[in-house]
Amino acid sequence: MDKQTLIKNLNEDLAGELSAIIQYITYAAKVTGPYRPQLAEFFLTEVADEQGHAQYLANKIVALGGEPTTTPRPVAPAEINREMLEAVLAAETQAKADYTQRAEEATAFGDKGLAVQLEDMVRDETHHSEETARMLQDWPM
Repeated sequence: MDKQTLIKNLNEDLAGELSAIIQYITYAAKVTGPYRPQLAEFFLTEVADEQGHAQYLANKIVALGGEPTTTPRPVAPAEINREMLEAVLAAETQAKADYTQRAEEATAFGDKGLAVQLEDMVRDETHHSEETARMLQDWPM
């Protein structure tokens, strides 16, 4: 694993975190129905975690000599609550897979601190995806 490839991949992860921040803020504003307060709070609570991930990634990219991206991945369009939760689950599942791969790359690069931090981020994303999956479990179609 060379440094430039690692920086490129970390920037892809940063784009995902920027997207997650936008996704959660937007969905919190758009939720409707009797569970609106709970869903809005759930979405907004996740923003702080994603922001922390984004800040860590941006700092690490700079420490490695790179330039952090300012362009998020596209946010999945969603009109109803179930679509929002499904989009969040898909994004969190993708982030979990990305960070698992990136932790392996960090180990191959020889950056143990980065590998450990990425494994912690896998834990966070796993928790987010499990909570979202539980919410969807009995959600009406």
